[in-house]
Amino acid sequence: MEVSSSTSEVIVEEWSGSSSTKLSRTATITAFPSLSIQRSGSRFHHLWRRILEAFVPEGFPSSVTPDYVSFQVWDLLQGLSTYIRTMLSTQALLSAIGVGEKSATVIGATFQNDAVVLERPNWNAGRYLIHILSGVPLASGSVTEGSNLDSNAKMWRLVADLMNDLGMLMDLVSPLFPSAFVFVVCLGSISRSFTGVASGATRAALTQHFALQSNAADISAKEGSQETVATMVGMALGMLLARITMGHPLAIWFSFLSLTMFHMYANYMAVRCLALNSLNPQRCSILLQHFMRTGQVLSPEQVSKMEHILPVWASSWSSKKTELIHVRVSLGVRVSSLNHLELRDLLHFAGSHYKKAKYLLMERKGNICIVMHKDSTATDVLQSFLHANAMANLIDKHRILHSESQTWMDKHYEEFIQKLKVSGWKTERLLSPTIVWKANWICGSSDEKID
Repeated sequence: MEVSSSTSEVIVEEWSGSSSTKLSRTATITAFPSLSIQRSGSRFHHLWRRILEAFVPEGFPSSVTPDYVSFQVWDLLQGLSTYIRTMLSTQALLSAIGVGEKSATVIGATFQNDAVVLERPNWNAGRYLIHILSGVPLASGSVTEGSNLDSNAKMWRLVADLMNDLGMLMDLVSPLFPSAFVFVVCLGSISRSFTGVASGATRAALTQHFALQSNAADISAKEGSQETVATMVGMALGMLLARITMGHPLAIWFSFLSLTMFHMYANYMAVRCLALNSLNPQRCSILLQHFMRTGQVLSPEQVSKMEHILPVWASSWSSKKTELIHVRVSLGVRVSSLNHLELRDLLHFAGSHYKKAKYLLMERKGNICIVMHKDSTATDVLQSFLHANAMANLIDKHRILHSESQTWMDKHYEEFIQKLKVSGWKTERLLSPTIVWKANWICGSSDEKID
């Protein structure tokens, strides 16, 4: 509100916006010489802003990370291709169980995916039972290593969508194997069950990454609005494509495979756009190696261009030159898995190099093993992993591993952590698979000999 020097004139301004930094003036009201309202902007502009507010988080773009828009664009495109392909695979599945034939039941045609024909009264119940039960071990972490979903969110995002593609492929090929129809369809259900667990977990991790103002719930809600529009458009296009290709197997397969290739490309581009600022084993390795060479810390955007998204076994043909030092580090090694000689070395190191540390390091066949103390904290886990990477970087240089790596840690560790914080990295913890095995050790007096 503005008040002039004359008490007879008052000007009231109307401002609109969900963020204090993104307010815009929409109207000016004056009372002198007569009451008047002067609106700012066109009605189309106000309408467009209202529509936009229904699909983007409050305070956009300052309330989300810079990579939010590019990721969402590619994510919506891959989602659109999924909905179109779903119509094609569903059409093939319904054709396989008899929908469209004279012998098809009305109930089968009504319920579509839940269609049941007289010849196969129990296949659908078995299919969904397998779908439900297969999600239990996946969610418990026996397959996905639990928190490894957080640690490698990019990779598991791609894997989840690949499994979804396989599930759709199973539905599409089911008419080709009538004798093994139930088996093929159940395989597709298991694939989609994996997709549901992995995709949901990784999406939660990415939502937390995007939320700059603790607005994860708002981001999820707006994503739901975006998905609704993509679903409607995808279903419409899918029904049109299914109608056009009906009765033409080659056209169906060409459309499905083309959309699948685009789907995987869009997913790859989506995760490639992400510049995560959390520390996982691979990002730690890239950051530490660069710091040891140059004394500088890379930004999240720079590291995102260097890290491998595909699994380690699939990265050998990659054009990237980043050496994967972190794969030579084993975090949370079980003490009882070590042989007699390794146990003697471990006891010696516990009484010499690591008296004050909450972890033990040892070299084993070219790899660095980390034994965590039972009282270790998240900070200790991060420090132990960086220490192990520094040691692994010295193995090929024929150095005195424990002495030189400890000297480097004493001189540069705190400086490295501070530079990480300044560059925007989250240094509270290391995103890694859950550490199940830990140990406890008690060191004797300094003059006591440890064998």
